[in-house]
Amino acid sequence: MKHDINHRIFVVFLFLILCFLLQGCGRPQPYSETGFYLNTSVTLTVYRKQDVPLIRECFDLCAFYENMLSRTREGSDIYRINHSNGSPVEISQETALLLERAVFYARLSGGRIDPTVAPLMELWDFTGHASAEEEDGSLGGQKNRIPDESDILSLLPHINYETVRIDGQTVTLDDPEARIDLGFIAKGFIADRLKEYLLSKGVSSAIINLGGNVLTVGARPDGTPFQVGIQKPFGAHGETLAVLSVTDSSLVSSGVYERCFEQDGKLYHHLLDPDTGYPVENGLLGVTILSSSSMEGDALSTTCFCLGLEEGMALVESLPGTEAVFITQDNALHPSSGLSLP
Repeated sequence: MKHDINHRIFVVFLFLILCFLLQGCGRPQPYSETGFYLNTSVTLTVYRKQDVPLIRECFDLCAFYENMLSRTREGSDIYRINHSNGSPVEISQETALLLERAVFYARLSGGRIDPTVAPLMELWDFTGHASAEEEDGSLGGQKNRIPDESDILSLLPHINYETVRIDGQTVTLDDPEARIDLGFIAKGFIADRLKEYLLSKGVSSAIINLGGNVLTVGARPDGTPFQVGIQKPFGAHGETLAVLSVTDSSLVSSGVYERCFEQDGKLYHHLLDPDTGYPVENGLLGVTILSSSSMEGDALSTTCFCLGLEEGMALVESLPGTEAVFITQDNALHPSSGLSLP
């Protein structure tokens, strides 16, 4: 059973709530700004007034990477690969690195996630942003509708990460009908780049929130950890199942309730199984990954969700410096061995 997501081009599945818990007078107050990039809300928070101009520069970086990695932006690296008809395409070094990592996680998952899942994502269209192929009717994509089984089956032979050949900065799709979507890893990659930029400018305390991909720079100005809440699936906004203390780390969640719809009493969500073409069904509502790299956490949250509780937990336990919380359909929390929940 294979899987993917995306995303999303880039979306949240377990929304993480930032809990500032500022106490007392005279403490540095946060400066936050929000923009819309990568098909999601991006919020950046700093604690020194002198760092506020850096927020706009980070937004500029978001736009830069969106133009590089979006599958729907004409001229992006991914767009050019997807419209190459199997011809070699020269791409940026960063796109090549990200694509290599995407293929790595596809292999690690045994194909349960797959960067060539784009045709299925376009067909289901959980985001409501139809591609050119959908708009002209050739794929039949329509938001909040179950695609025809015949359409799904016609796409499955073209979902295969092994058709992606990377040679330095040259990418070739051996299957001309394959298309790439990096939604399950790209937001984390971009969050890491934003953190690198802030650190290079001397920022020691900040929060980067790419639609629920939360990455912290250091700790609070007083040295205490940031507090990040895990939203209760399908609960009221702000209703959390747990609050984690986070210092200089990434917290990324993947789950079933952010991009979904219900039909005839059954929930359909955007985490798709490339083997069947339908949403993954394994008893999980979501997975949250705590790690140092947001790119790795982004990919792992989707990978572990698609592997399921037992296999996903085994993978997390094998990775140093990585912890996880799995949420099952009864809203029970299953933390990895190195993580103590309050």
